[in-house]
Order: sequence, then structure tokens, then C-alpha cells
Amino acid sequence: MKLFDVYPLFNIEIIKGKGCHVWDSDENEYLDLYGGHAVISVGHSHPTYVNAITDQINKLGFYSNSVQNSLQQKFAEKLGKACGYEDYTLFLINSGAEANENALKLASFHNGKKRVIAFKHAFHGRTSAAVRVTDNPKIIAPVNEDLAVTYLPLNDVKAVETELAKGDVSSVIIEGIQGVGGIQLPTDTFLQELRSLCTKYDACLILDEIQSGYGRSGKFFAHQYAGIQPDLITVAKGIANGFPMGGLLISPKFKPIYGMLGTTFGGNHLACSAAIAVLEIMENEQLIDNAAKVGAYLMEELQQLPGIKEVRGRGLMIGMEFNESIKEVRSKLLFEEKVFTGVAGTHTIRLLPPLCLSMDEAKEFLVRFKKVLNV
Repeated sequence: MKLFDVYPLFNIEIIKGKGCHVWDSDENEYLDLYGGHAVISVGHSHPTYVNAITDQINKLGFYSNSVQNSLQQKFAEKLGKACGYEDYTLFLINSGAEANENALKLASFHNGKKRVIAFKHAFHGRTSAAVRVTDNPKIIAPVNEDLAVTYLPLNDVKAVETELAKGDVSSVIIEGIQGVGGIQLPTDTFLQELRSLCTKYDACLILDEIQSGYGRSGKFFAHQYAGIQPDLITVAKGIANGFPMGGLLISPKFKPIYGMLGTTFGGNHLACSAAIAVLEIMENEQLIDNAAKVGAYLMEELQQLPGIKEVRGRGLMIGMEFNESIKEVRSKLLFEEKVFTGVAGTHTIRLLPPLCLSMDEAKEFLVRFKKVLNV
């Protein structure tokens, strides 16, 4: 049996990682400025993380959610304290798409409405409802098309109110910072007005913080720059530093009913052990503050480089848009300068490094990047 051909792959196999560095099967060392799609939050192979998973698997890897698992409650309490949402409840699943899927479902259960407002260039996942609210017709199959979705321009308050006023909108889903869309930021004012409009028209506000959350923006959640509280917040990626996990933070306005939500693997013992370790590392090493400081430095330095049309982002979620295709630039960074980066579309390079990226590593990236740009 062969693998289904899903992605074009670089001819590189990564077999080892430490901090913000990875090594391939030929023993080449790379500076990791992408963290596997923003998944590696506390660095590769952090000893606290490795020990937590090792200790847990030596005791118990999995048992079902039909019995108590105190690790789930321990994690929920630590997460609530870390992010400032101690009065919210938590539903644990396995991925970002699942988190968004359940958020959309819970919103519809709550208000009995069906239509969803999403935004142009949004990406929310690949499962049935999550892919439908993703603004990419190429990945939406006919079986996904029945969910009523309206895509609106980001930061257009009038367009949002026009649709909400029709009275049939169940939820508005928006990324804290658009990732796949090219590191596009909703303005603080837009998020504040979105919060008010959702309340006015009895629609649930869902903040997709899967890529922009967990300290990446320099705050725990990117929407916290706007000082708002969504009804539902979805998390994944950095939550367990590579172990598959997702979560849905749920406002007190929602009342649980048995059978409404459910999961087999969500919140399993290994996932919770990994996620608890991540929060401990983030706190002990002050990684959110580090993301804010190192990210601000990188953005300031990148804005001074010639050839870059625009630098966007917050913390260690940075997009560099060029006037021309970045294919050659990214290729040279990877194969000549041994730096992993990401892309968004054909003109934007994405930087999503582990939150432990040091100032010295940021400076080293700039040295290598300047070589590629010939400046």
C-alpha cells in the first residue's frame, strides 16, 4: 500500500528536534521558523514535556470518557487561569477542525438558527462544517455545501450588520489573526463592534484561535488585544506541542445536555499530560512575554528590509508580503540557508516559530534572510 498523495513534499525527512532547531536524516541542522504550522509552542523535545508524556504512558495511555479523568480537570483549571477565562467550561477533542465543528454545532443548538457568517480568505479546517466556513471552494465537496454560509470582507462592519439584521444567523466565526489568509488582522475596533452586534442580534461569536492563540500573538489569545469576550473560543495547534489535541472554551451562557457533544479520544490521558506540561513551561519560561518581545524585534527589523511590500502580524505570528512570488526566496531559505518558513498564497512568507525563539536565534534568522535577499 502507498500513501494517498495529499501534499507536495520537500525531499527532506526531519528526524530530530531540539528547541528551535531540527535535523534531517542526512544530519543537516535547520533553524525552525515555522514550528510545523505553529504547532510547536514550547520547543522541540523540551525535557519537561518529554518527561510528562513518558511518565504518563508508563502508567496509562488511554481509557474512555465514561470514567473520571482528573487530568482533564487539572488541565482545565490551569488553562482557565492562564488565559483568564476561569468562568468558562472546556470541551476537549483532537484537532482544530473538530473544535470549530463543535463550536458551530453548539451555537446552533443554543439559538436554533442555521446560517453562519465567515470572512473572506478564512481557513477553519477540513471537516464538514469547518471546511464549509473556509473560504476556499476548491476544498469544499458537494456533500459539504448544504450549510448556509455567507462570506464577508474582513473589517467591514456594515456588511456584518446587514446580514445579522436578517435574523437567521446562528454564529459569526472569525480567526484572531488570519493565518492561511496571509496574516491578516481584524482591527480591535472591528472585533469590538462584532461583539456588540452578535449580542444585539442573538448570534454567537466564535473566535478561532487555533493558530493565533496559545501565546503566539504576545497575549494568550489574539482577540484579547481588543478587550472582548467571545461566546466560544477554539484552540488546537500549540495546545500540546505536537500531540493531537483540540479544545473548545464555552461561555457560561451555554448549558450542557447529555448527548449534545461527545468524543472517543478527546481529553485522553496522554493529551492532557502533554497539555499540562505545555502550560507549565509557558509559565515558568515566560514564553508569552518572549513571543511579544522577540516578535516586536523581528517585525521592526523586517520592516526595514528592501523588497518587502508589507510586514504584518503580532508576536511570533508574522507575515511578509512581497510584490512578486516568494517561491524562490523560500526555497533558498530552506535549501541554502537551512531555515524552515511557511507560506500563505504565492506572495507571503509566514513565520510561526516556537515561542521560545531567542533574540540570538531571531538575529541569526535575519542574517540568513538578508543573504537570500542580497542585502
